Amino acid sequence: MNKTKTYRPIMFVGTGSDVGKSVVNAGFCRIFKQDGLSPAPFKAQNMSLNSFPTSDGLEIGRAQAVQAEACGIDCRVEMNPVLLKPTGYMDSQIVLNGKPWANKSAKAYFNETDRDFLFNEAMNAFSRLEKEFNPIVVEGAGSISEVNLWEKDITNMRVAVEKNAATYLIADIDKGGVFGSVYGTMLLLPEQERKQVKGIIINKFRGDISLFEDGAKKLEELCGVPVVGIIPHFRDIYIDDEDSVVVDKKQFKAVEGKTNIAVVLLRHMSNFTDFNFLEQLPEVNLFYAAAPEDIQEADIVLLPGSKNTISDMLFLQKQGMANAVKKVHEQGKAVYGICGGFQMMGEWIADPNHVEGQNVKVPGLGILPVETILTEEKVTEQCTFTFQDEVEGKGYEIHMGETVAKEAHPACLINGTKHDGYYLNERTWGTYIHGIFDNISVVNRILKESGKQVSTQMDFQQFKETQYDKLAQLIRENVDMEYIYKSMEIE
Repeated sequence: MNKTKTYRPIMFVGTGSDVGKSVVNAGFCRIFKQDGLSPAPFKAQNMSLNSFPTSDGLEIGRAQAVQAEACGIDCRVEMNPVLLKPTGYMDSQIVLNGKPWANKSAKAYFNETDRDFLFNEAMNAFSRLEKEFNPIVVEGAGSISEVNLWEKDITNMRVAVEKNAATYLIADIDKGGVFGSVYGTMLLLPEQERKQVKGIIINKFRGDISLFEDGAKKLEELCGVPVVGIIPHFRDIYIDDEDSVVVDKKQFKAVEGKTNIAVVLLRHMSNFTDFNFLEQLPEVNLFYAAAPEDIQEADIVLLPGSKNTISDMLFLQKQGMANAVKKVHEQGKAVYGICGGFQMMGEWIADPNHVEGQNVKVPGLGILPVETILTEEKVTEQCTFTFQDEVEGKGYEIHMGETVAKEAHPACLINGTKHDGYYLNERTWGTYIHGIFDNISVVNRILKESGKQVSTQMDFQQFKETQYDKLAQLIRENVDMEYIYKSMEIE
């Protein structure tokens, strides 16, 4: 490794979704930072309901914001020029260069959108990044062996070939079938793309790694490239993960002896990373409530953000969840809402311009005396805030809609000037600020109101920095970094 040397990009692609590409990418971002380089992440196209605003008010996928944090730099829109935010089972909002560009069905997006235009936009973003940073640490999407999507590809091996990236194939051995998935993936690739793959990384290995030495040799013989690393499965390192698949692995039940915080499970839940800090607290059991009886067992109920607030509100009413939330509120338990959850706590949600669908107006929970009108204009910005004139913190806004109160009782003051949310009492309020529960002072206030004597002084930002370092160390111990650096040398 040479700190003054220019390296070609490194790219991490997968045999499938949820194999750990985003986390491995973040780990390498931290390694390159530790080694004195100036890395930056890049993902041409991302699909996620977890997003984050850049400092100039543009929107990117949360994973690239996390990876930028691991690099020690501010996130920029060039790191994720195309973002797809699902609004339903088959429809998505397309965010191009940080701003809403179109709403399309999956069929229309893949079959009717000018792929060369989008690819060129992505490569222009890449070029702007590489003028300032080196190396660029690129993440692919899903599986690279989906042959039916190759002609539409703007984010996987087309990027690898275009930018001559030293590409590494990641496989999740915990899923099983690792030989078939790795060999099948390599065998399907066209020769030009196969040449870009410099090695294989086996991820999420459980047990004694030495037991897989013969397996690694067989994979090398089959694929013609080395297995450069076998990364152990870990549970003691925390890294933000944006993939909605992760929710399936969360806690779904209350636990005795802890402060039980229930996040109401929505079909279109967005930014579930709002609750990651709460999950790290030993005194807290944060769980996702999927049934009315689950909500009854909670000390605190949180209504999360939603990419389709009206649809999720109707879903809660149909499932009996809306009545369950109103019941615990009437019992005096704490209920708080963020963004779409705040909108749901109001009396009505109106959509006169059909931003989310055909429903013009639906009743909310009626907990807060506010009404929301969904708008076509999108607010995306980082912010500082003051909660109830005494608690300061940082967060961000990403929403389409304006909420009006009958009387002004704001929960927060944003950037010293703008009223935000509605504060009914200490146990009942809503806000548009994502990340509000990343702030220890706000967390301590809601825990105190739960009736439990809980107080923590944990610094979440410092905690995350420590976790990036732990991840980097784990990768260094289990991946041939000398080979990695050699493969990134410009030929």
